[in-house]
Amino acid sequence: MCGIIGYVGKRNAVPVLLYGLQRLEYRGYDSAGIAVIDKNGDKIIVEKQVGKIKDLQEHLWNRKIEGHTALGHTRWATHGPPTIENAHPHTSQKGTISIVHNGIIENYLELKEELIKKGYRFRSETDTEVVAHLFEELYTGDLLETALKVAKKLEGAYAIGVISTYEPDKIVGIKKGSPLIVGLGKDENFIASDIPAVLEYTKDFIVLEDGEIAVVTKDNVEVYNLEGKKLEKKPLHVTWDISVAEKAGYKHFMQKEIHEQPRTIGDTITGFSSSKDEKLFEAIKDADRLYIIACGTSYHAGLVGKFWIEKFARIPVEVDYASEYRYRDRIINDRTVVMGISQSGETADTRFALLDAKKEGAKTIGLVNVVGSSLSRETDYVMYTYCGPEIGVAATKTFTAQLVTLLLFALEAGLKKGTVSKPEYKKLYDELLHIPSKVESILNNEEGIKEIAHKYMNAQDFLFLGRNINYPIALEGALKLKEISYIHAEGYPAGEMKHGPIALIDDKLPVVCVIPQDKYYEKMFSNLQEVKARKGKVISVATEGDTKVKELSDDVIYIPPASDVLYPVLTVVPLQLLSYHIATLLGKDVDQPRNLAKTVTVE
Repeated sequence: MCGIIGYVGKRNAVPVLLYGLQRLEYRGYDSAGIAVIDKNGDKIIVEKQVGKIKDLQEHLWNRKIEGHTALGHTRWATHGPPTIENAHPHTSQKGTISIVHNGIIENYLELKEELIKKGYRFRSETDTEVVAHLFEELYTGDLLETALKVAKKLEGAYAIGVISTYEPDKIVGIKKGSPLIVGLGKDENFIASDIPAVLEYTKDFIVLEDGEIAVVTKDNVEVYNLEGKKLEKKPLHVTWDISVAEKAGYKHFMQKEIHEQPRTIGDTITGFSSSKDEKLFEAIKDADRLYIIACGTSYHAGLVGKFWIEKFARIPVEVDYASEYRYRDRIINDRTVVMGISQSGETADTRFALLDAKKEGAKTIGLVNVVGSSLSRETDYVMYTYCGPEIGVAATKTFTAQLVTLLLFALEAGLKKGTVSKPEYKKLYDELLHIPSKVESILNNEEGIKEIAHKYMNAQDFLFLGRNINYPIALEGALKLKEISYIHAEGYPAGEMKHGPIALIDDKLPVVCVIPQDKYYEKMFSNLQEVKARKGKVISVATEGDTKVKELSDDVIYIPPASDVLYPVLTVVPLQLLSYHIATLLGKDVDQPRNLAKTVTVE
């Protein structure tokens, strides 16, 4: 959610800002704007538009705005609707200071009342404008000193970029809770909320930690803590190229990322095996309870992981939404392990819940995709998925990579505890190595899945059913469909259907049944018969060669055979494609669905 880019250097800043904002479009937003200190350094030019980056570009067409210090922002509305007044950047009353901000200032109403009493007038409904006026009110003649004073007054999670005509060759960045990085160039430097925004210009970065302030000029970067002490920060060198984030001939990033799964699954298997932390598995060996906390798609991965960890490692597992876990009365001791799953490693609910658990004495594990992200730095142990950047808002390749990592984690923990034998480990590991080619065979049937999507694209509701380890896949299938097509969809454990959802079934309701030939097949088949008896439209995800299911289904999507425990990595892929094609046939923006953000950095 929300994107920040800042530039100070020898180039004209506007093209750099617009390019960087385009690279941040995947985060989800509803307005965009820029603030540029003009080339004379005596005024700030602010231009904002509601809508997409292209709307801002069209607005700026043939406008000659020149300056070498500037900020850009894409806003995802929290305080106040998407309007030009509420869009960022926001400028102080005298027009001398402009800021961009990601996150939420929790005490903004209290600060706003104080500033109104001092004569400040507010033009927006945002919490952000408070910060701009606060900088003006507290300005000491030194932007760093002022930033230290402002930061101590703010409560909440935020990343803030600041420019000022008082010091026109400088950007100040403040980080607490929301991601902020500094890009290191030659005769130019950058701030941004994510690496892709400036990867065109540099591959060297400083990742700011919570409670750090960066002072950035074209020739120098200095980082301080909130007490004003200068810090030594080691730069991070990024090896991947911006071309990884291009569409490579696919119509959408989401489609590309679905098709990347054979590679990302293979890379994650290799990456896990080559970088596993033996200390992690020593810690797990003594655990008496494991909590998995996550949000959205990552939560569904955790639900699948629960089955594997309990089966192979014999550790009791609870899976909880991070937003709920944080406010529960947790039971934690020194043998409790808490695992947070987050693609970005910046998900606010997951991060803060994990930090709370760590303070209470739990050992913590992060399962993330982004190297150097907050979660990867703040946990005791970290496991990575090896997916490269995922641009589409709806997670696809990172979900299957999370599944693979959780399975390997469960097997490795079981091996260390003696609950999994070496032959059992080797058998499943060897079979896992064949999963990428099996996923490839599912992807080769994309046109067949698209035909099914065309048949059901106008349905108003969907029901997804699964059992045991494939029940979370039903949840994920329903989530994907509602995220990108805006069709109401519910995921349910098939055994619970008769306790309520069966009332919804009629001849207009498509029911997606996840029914591979595993040990729950006969139970699931009975549920399928119950749907069919009530004239429901059955779309089955079934194992190749299953003619029995075909006789009862209106449509079948076949997947290759596999061991029972490996089916979730396969059964989810047809559901991703089904959702994708329904949404594209309906003309929806699948890469940037309405109201959603790729990285949710506020509670």
